[in-house]
Amino acid sequence: MNKAKRLEILTRLRDANPHPTTELKFSSPFELLVAVTLSAQATDVSVNKATDKLFPVANTPEAIVALGVDGLRDYIKTIGLFNSKAQNVFKLCQILIEQHNSEVPESREALEALPGVGRKTANVVLNTAFGWPTIAVDTHIYRVSNRTKFAMGKTVEKVEEKLLKVVPREFKVDVHHWLILHGRYTCIARKPRCGSCIIEDLCEFKDKTD
Repeated sequence: MNKAKRLEILTRLRDANPHPTTELKFSSPFELLVAVTLSAQATDVSVNKATDKLFPVANTPEAIVALGVDGLRDYIKTIGLFNSKAQNVFKLCQILIEQHNSEVPESREALEALPGVGRKTANVVLNTAFGWPTIAVDTHIYRVSNRTKFAMGKTVEKVEEKLLKVVPREFKVDVHHWLILHGRYTCIARKPRCGSCIIEDLCEFKDKTD
């Protein structure tokens, strides 16, 4: 995979979707932070179903703290790992109130210090809420990057490191969304839909499907 191929892949993905964004529903950095925290090992669809009910009732740190862990759990019990997620979201709301004036901090260090927030979640929030050129590598992006040979790595950290190195600045803010959507709908895990892929001729995957 060379520089020219990568540039053409990114250009085609951009032309097909000039303004990509997350499929999680949110209307503030705080709602995004909660939604991404809830989305670990869960689908965006399942998270949206839960937050469609939660956010009209509680979409600030104070409102979620007022609900309590048990009250919050009732809203998110359809999501995987809801017990630990309820505790984490409740605790992170307390920290936002006590340490950050109830605002989501625009700082990787501060975000990663919150319960239930790792590097990937921090990357999504910094990118989608604040426009940072961060690249959050999930299972879809890891798969697409390795399968196409766009940015190979044996760990998500190595893939992130490679993507940050090879993706030109003009594409960095949006590449996370392009790759995740490509992995979710076209370059799917079991049998990639190569026949309908807009970058099939550039992809270096050997076992392409019809």
